[in-house]
Amino acid sequence: MPPTTRRFPHGVVASPHHLASAAGQRVLAEGGNAVDAAVAANLVLAVVTPYYCGVGGDLLAMVWDGRANGVASTGRAPAGATVEQVRAAVAAGHGDASISHAGTAGMPMFGALPVTVPGAVGGWFHLLKRWGTRSFGALAASARALAADGFEIDARVGATVDRARERFGGDPSWEDHYGRMRVGRRFVQPELAATLDLLADEGPEAMYRGRLAEAIVGTLQARGSSMTIEDLAAHVVDEPTPLSGTYRGVEVLELPPPTQGVTALMSLALLEALGPLPDDPALALHLQVEAVRAAMADRQEHLADPDAMRTTPRHLLAPDRIRAIAQRIDPHRTAAWPPARPAPGGTAYLCAADQDGLLISLIQSNFVGFGSGVVVPGTGIGLHDRGAHFSLDPDDVAAIAPRKRPLHTLIPALALRDGAPWLVFGTMGGDGQPQIHLQLLVGLLDRGRSLAEALEAPRFVVDVADGSVALESRAATALVQGLTDRGHEVVRLEAYDDRAGHAHLIEVTRHGYAAASDPRCDGGAIGY
Repeated sequence: MPPTTRRFPHGVVASPHHLASAAGQRVLAEGGNAVDAAVAANLVLAVVTPYYCGVGGDLLAMVWDGRANGVASTGRAPAGATVEQVRAAVAAGHGDASISHAGTAGMPMFGALPVTVPGAVGGWFHLLKRWGTRSFGALAASARALAADGFEIDARVGATVDRARERFGGDPSWEDHYGRMRVGRRFVQPELAATLDLLADEGPEAMYRGRLAEAIVGTLQARGSSMTIEDLAAHVVDEPTPLSGTYRGVEVLELPPPTQGVTALMSLALLEALGPLPDDPALALHLQVEAVRAAMADRQEHLADPDAMRTTPRHLLAPDRIRAIAQRIDPHRTAAWPPARPAPGGTAYLCAADQDGLLISLIQSNFVGFGSGVVVPGTGIGLHDRGAHFSLDPDDVAAIAPRKRPLHTLIPALALRDGAPWLVFGTMGGDGQPQIHLQLLVGLLDRGRSLAEALEAPRFVVDVADGSVALESRAATALVQGLTDRGHEVVRLEAYDDRAGHAHLIEVTRHGYAAASDPRCDGGAIGY
């Protein structure tokens, strides 16, 4: 059955899991606002989708309260982290070689070495202090109950866990906790429930200076990391000013580096510079793919922690520069854009809106599925591996360094019409995120699709490492032929493949909200 655009006069929450959407909707119905609802939904996701996000991950958001506010709770590398320190730790047998593979220029993908300071807890409390009306404890009630009482593992989740077990099954910390996730069984997490209780009682201090901090540091140092309590205590939540671009008369807002928001805006700017989208579907698709490939090559060359970047977003998005790059896009042939460093998916995106017009676009992630694979004993906290996007090449803009932030694929977004909110949107999908932002806006603005139709349409995902184009099997054969004729290597994805993202949309209307949730996940848009 095709997805449906649903309408809600008062408020709505959309997320990739029905239990999370339901928890957020209950908060709205009981008088909480959109930020309260988003935090409640995110906490449930931290319990029921630990392969996407959790207490040990990072968080980014954009909140509209009459203006757009960025929220970036992304952790930094330890003060002792250097290229030499990581190389020495790997040489000493750390990096969990039995379950990992090389990330960027030899940077371990899994284990303790790619773990940066987890920002999610700081982000939740920051959001609530700034905009919330409910306590963390009250909002964590649904998540805490699901952790303590458990929830049944279905076949789809079981397949995800089985794939992770091939990677992490030899790690006792992962196996003792997540190894119990079996199809048809109830997965209970009493240690995670206790962690949520501790956070409710002690606040973020528990995570960054208290008992949880001590447990995290002890676990990481035993595995070769240089992480200290001081590194955790130094965590700060930023409120960066969103970047702005335009597409077909709509203002699109994305977060600045260390996110890839610049990449999304550049893709859209390049496509707009090419003029109206042609009626020929294969040519239109080719132009979108080339715009994405050019923007991804730019990401590789320039984006990193803004403190380490050698240029600025303003320069990268300068109209003259965009026009010059767009002129290199040939409508008849694919260009030889430089390859880029891949960033796999493993993320949860959600959004919420309330009756007072407060809007939130939020994304929270453990990075690659189940993150680092390191679970802190006694806490139920699985730690992310965002540092896998660092490089061990000292000349690379993304080289690991003390207190440096890795590049983030996470990009929550908003779009405005005439200065007023029009759309709250985002997706999971790693490298696919800016690509899906572009495809959603093309569907809505160029093709006149409804929210549900834009989400349901077959998607492409460019592999930035080799330039190949993965295209969902539902796409017409003529599209595949059109890309192939222009020199693209096309790979087929299964219909509604996770790799094509889990996106959600909320539209601000005259009579409330319209919303839709991606058919590629088990979520939903629920409101009242």
